[in-house]
Amino acid sequence: MKHLLLALATGLLLAFGWPTYGFPVLLFVAFIPLLHIAQQIRIDESLKYKGLRLFGLSYLAFFIWNFITTNWLQYADMFGACFAILVNSMLMAFIVLIYQAVAKRTTTNKSLCFLITLWICFEKLHLGWEFSWPWLNLGNAFSDYPKWIQWYELTGTFGGTLWVWLVNVILFKALLNFFETSEKKILKRAAFQTLAIICIPIAGSIVRYYTYTPESNTIEAVVLQPNIDPYSEKYNATNKEVGELLEHLAKEKTTQETNLLVTPETVMAEGYGVDLPRFNSSKEFFQAKSFVYNYPNLNYLLGFQFYQKHTNKADILPTSNKYNEHLWVDYYNSAAFINSDKEPLIYHKSKLVVGVENFPYQSILKPLIGDAMLDLGGTVAMKTTQTERSAFLLKNTNYKVAPVICYESVYGEFVTGYVREGANILAIMTNDAWWGDTQGHKQHLSLARLRAIETRRSIARSANTGISAFISPKGELLQTLAYNTQGSLKAEIPVNTNLTFYVKAGDYIARISMFLALGIFFITFFRKEK
Repeated sequence: MKHLLLALATGLLLAFGWPTYGFPVLLFVAFIPLLHIAQQIRIDESLKYKGLRLFGLSYLAFFIWNFITTNWLQYADMFGACFAILVNSMLMAFIVLIYQAVAKRTTTNKSLCFLITLWICFEKLHLGWEFSWPWLNLGNAFSDYPKWIQWYELTGTFGGTLWVWLVNVILFKALLNFFETSEKKILKRAAFQTLAIICIPIAGSIVRYYTYTPESNTIEAVVLQPNIDPYSEKYNATNKEVGELLEHLAKEKTTQETNLLVTPETVMAEGYGVDLPRFNSSKEFFQAKSFVYNYPNLNYLLGFQFYQKHTNKADILPTSNKYNEHLWVDYYNSAAFINSDKEPLIYHKSKLVVGVENFPYQSILKPLIGDAMLDLGGTVAMKTTQTERSAFLLKNTNYKVAPVICYESVYGEFVTGYVREGANILAIMTNDAWWGDTQGHKQHLSLARLRAIETRRSIARSANTGISAFISPKGELLQTLAYNTQGSLKAEIPVNTNLTFYVKAGDYIARISMFLALGIFFITFFRKEK
């Protein structure tokens, strides 16, 4: 019963430390109960089935965390929500089992160092593999407190993960030593160390927050929020009707000085989408082109679903959708960049939602489960991506904008790729309506604030039903448009050209952790006894 209560404590502390409803300080002690469980099971010789017991308790803790923070996925699809919550909890529990195996064979310091680095490696895996789900990476927890984490411009969110684990480990070790010796000075020393590790980064961050000033140049930007119901309206409205609605909303705020106009993702999604090879002669292109001719400085960033047919087998890609022996189709979730001067430029979304836009490990899983897909919100079809990021040059300026589409905004190092391509502003185009009025869309907006700090770039965020927003390079919410509201926002946003250390270095903390975790693992299991 004691172990069960401790597992519940870890799960609840993690859950109630999460944005956008929780207080992240709870995370600094959240893992201590679970570490205590692992240590007690490890030293109790009378226990049977130790591994199974630890796995079950760890799974319970992580299930509570995953369920409370991400149960909003059920509003898009119940099976997808169950898969994400159950499998992610299992992977986290396996991390604890691997730590336990190392802890049995080496010192406390080495095993705890291994646990920290292994967890960071797990988070890095979640950023890169085909079942990618980095929503619960620990560094994300501070997204509602940008004054605390201005130093993310140096470390990215992995700095936050390391921060959380260091405090947990220091306090856990202090409690172990105190239970052995009963010396109160151990707790006093640990309390001082903990306060220093928590407060010094926050104090430095607050100083940076109030002393940092973006570069002086600005552009005028407008974001649109059409508030189209994705379940009842999105695929029934014609592109012409949607285009007219967007123009109506744009005219409320767009001026002759406006440089950038941003819509949500796939707002143009009639039928199967727009034929990509014929886009330059499409009615959708001419409708948008005729609008921008009225504004001499305007650049229109417009969300499209595109398709491209193939009848030749030599042209098909692994992501092509087969209709019959003679027809394959590529679908794209894309941003079209249109102004009055040039031919349109296209960017295809590259970080895809698991199941709805990609079929993970298709060659392995498709023979087993057929065409079943894990619908996490959207249209179930394989999407085709592009390899490199794109940044589009704004007309009559020397500045570029990055078309960051929906789920891409959750990936820190990925977004730095836009900045290295020259992006001075980040335009996030998303549709968060699939999850209803839940924590999902609130958390998604909150995570965007991390990308602003990491890159020191202003963000213009257009969401179909909300929350559309402008975010400063310090992660401040400058303006917002509430969920389930139709309208537009306009702002003068700063344009930065300098590159942060994180933009240059990327997820170096994760790469270092990988070497350390492997080193400790191999030394522990393969070093010869002296």
